[in-house]
Amino acid sequence: MTETLSATLPDDVEALTHGVLERAVAAKLSLVTAESCTGGLLASLLTDVEGSSHVFERGFVTYSEEAKCELLGLSQAMIDECGAVSEEVARAMALGALAGSHGDIALAITGFAGPGAPGDEPGLIHFACARRDGPIAHREVHLGPLDRGPARIACIRIALEMLDEAITRIP
Repeated sequence: MTETLSATLPDDVEALTHGVLERAVAAKLSLVTAESCTGGLLASLLTDVEGSSHVFERGFVTYSEEAKCELLGLSQAMIDECGAVSEEVARAMALGALAGSHGDIALAITGFAGPGAPGDEPGLIHFACARRDGPIAHREVHLGPLDRGPARIACIRIALEMLDEAITRIP
């Protein structure tokens, strides 16, 4: 038997993942991710479940500002003005992921999963979740100075909760 990534994650994260995918299948919705500080962990987790290929449409790993601009259509001016870790950038990432895919729901994550540059708040994370047929949800989270691993797991929990809310929300 092949060990999967979810086998090494907390049980609640695995249960959230399976629940999100089951509800997306039932609702006939496809998912897209745009990740910065999680480096593709959410996309990896969503594709770790056998049979998820018809639900998970694609993922964008946009760790650098250049990647956010090139792959998701953000402007460098927006990033310079608002900061790469901001509500505005998270929302634009989610919309850019929808525009660059065939997905129905996009979840974007940008933040500092560890110590950033001087003046950056460790553990500041912005999430945005957009549906093609609905509003964009946003959350700002202050995780504090966690190590990168625990910070990323905390991000995945929040991202899965937001995806679940978007799937079950009636447009």
